[in-house]
Amino acid sequence: MLINRRSLCAAALAAAVSLTTTTASVAQAGATPEAAADRVLRVYNNNIENLVRNNADGSCTRVSGPAHLTSMLVDDNGATGTSGVRAPDLLIVQQVRGTGQATAYADQLSAKFGYPAGTYRAIVAWDDPEPWGSTHKCSQQDLGDLKKKQTNGILYNTRTLSLATGDVSKYWSAGWLKPGTSYGGGAGCTLYKPPSNDAGTTNAHKWKRTSAIAAKFTIKETGTTVFAATMHLPEQNGANACAGAGDKGIGGSGIHLGADATSLMNSSTIRVVGIDANRANIASTTLGGFGMTGYGAKATSGSRKIDYLFVKGAVQPSSVDHTVSGTKSNHLALYGFIAF
Repeated sequence: MLINRRSLCAAALAAAVSLTTTTASVAQAGATPEAAADRVLRVYNNNIENLVRNNADGSCTRVSGPAHLTSMLVDDNGATGTSGVRAPDLLIVQQVRGTGQATAYADQLSAKFGYPAGTYRAIVAWDDPEPWGSTHKCSQQDLGDLKKKQTNGILYNTRTLSLATGDVSKYWSAGWLKPGTSYGGGAGCTLYKPPSNDAGTTNAHKWKRTSAIAAKFTIKETGTTVFAATMHLPEQNGANACAGAGDKGIGGSGIHLGADATSLMNSSTIRVVGIDANRANIASTTLGGFGMTGYGAKATSGSRKIDYLFVKGAVQPSSVDHTVSGTKSNHLALYGFIAF
């Protein structure tokens, strides 16, 4: 099930029949509100790289949705593949191809836990983003082609979470320093979208991979509100932090929240932000002004930590530092189990 940026209001207001990946509603599919016996909200963040991994030798490997999910989802001890792995409530993802891939991935997640298709639904920033780039560093062009469409999304479990009318934000753009522009403490930064996007035709639509989106959910069992956002910042953010015109972002990180997202966040009790920031050394206190703390200090992409999970809530301790070492992606997944 998918809600996309161009039909946010319609998707949020639509009847259950239009919100499922089939013509049946969740009730018709047999899903009922699930009591969270342990009162824990299970949240993950990962750049899934279109489910295509780049290898050191220049080749690429396609990863199935079920294999990726098995490699990422953990039990209370941080171990994958055990009988103690519970169904997640929120999966914050970067780099999916759009509606088709997000729907398939959501249905694979439903099937993994024995739920009918449509139990997990997805929100994406762009329904079907235009392709960009050439090989995407894959020696096999067919696999490189699978990485040409990129957007960001949030998957949620309808057994535990509801999404109310109007509680999906408009997308907002990342900031960047356009190549060839001088930089000085935010000076030179612009929003990464036309007319300040990549020159030429090959990467003309690359900016869409950095469009962010957020939503406010409600835990069915308790009525607790939950804010979630997904962001993917440009590679240029690594050297020069940019969040918009003349703005280097919160704490010089390149991070900023859109106006709609900020409104949803301010009215939520639990807050979760997942980011591929393409920038190292972002402090865990960066979003402290919003009551959030960063979890996980290990490297997430090679030797660098560039992926972040910020949470406002009672996060349970993790013996693996909230970082899943065996994730089948070029980015390691982060997770937080939040008591409510």
